[in-house]
Amino acid sequence: MNNSLLKAIDLMNLFSVSEPRLTLAEISERLDMPKSTVHNLLATLLSRGYIEKVDRDHYALGTAVIALTQAVRVNVELRDRAAPLLRELADTCRESVYLTVLEGGHSLYIYAVESPQRLLARTAVGERVPLHCTANGKATLAFLPRSETDEIVNNVGLPAYTNRTITDPAALLRELEQIRAQGYALDREEHESGTFCIGAPIRNDRGRVFGACSLSGSDPEIVQGRVPELSSLVLFTAQEISRRMGYVPATPSAVAFRFRQPQK
Repeated sequence: MNNSLLKAIDLMNLFSVSEPRLTLAEISERLDMPKSTVHNLLATLLSRGYIEKVDRDHYALGTAVIALTQAVRVNVELRDRAAPLLRELADTCRESVYLTVLEGGHSLYIYAVESPQRLLARTAVGERVPLHCTANGKATLAFLPRSETDEIVNNVGLPAYTNRTITDPAALLRELEQIRAQGYALDREEHESGTFCIGAPIRNDRGRVFGACSLSGSDPEIVQGRVPELSSLVLFTAQEISRRMGYVPATPSAVAFRFRQPQK
């Protein structure tokens, strides 16, 4: 536990609808902290916009908090709109299906439909994974502006998770070029040994890629013999989710695939 972070969270939780403004002395008294400690916490939060100074000697929550709440709302909206399509994909393919959003140079897993064939009794929801080593991550990374891609790679790096993880920047750029050409990404045991995935990007109403969905399983045929069949299903799902998020493509989609009824 990071005590400084806990103190900052406790400080922000003091503000409420009934008490939107507090003085340094009031914060110090309620947290039972020295004024010097509270002043340092406030200065740090001020520098990032989470606290602002008002009425000369009062403090209030800053506008950066609004951006956080907006991000939460968008993630919940995405999950709710995508869930029926992802369940349909999972039922059709009999494999695990995942939904991620871009967060801080990583993929954040916000929804999952785990296959009954999955042996591990856990869910990926809540995990944050670097973009370079999963189908979801690479499908997101491939469609970001090059400057943003370079910044993410420089900041996060290309850590190896298996002996198949792409750790060379030049090799990653070639892979991203291929993903842009075909529209989907493959994970060939690059994050977990024995796991193979197909992922496709999801766009918002402005056309920006901000997440991805994927199909995942332990059968290497997913990224070998079944790619034409499964990639069409994943692409169709990603495009339908994008449409439900307000995205209107400039040209009609090349993927017009309706799900078959799942086999009993």
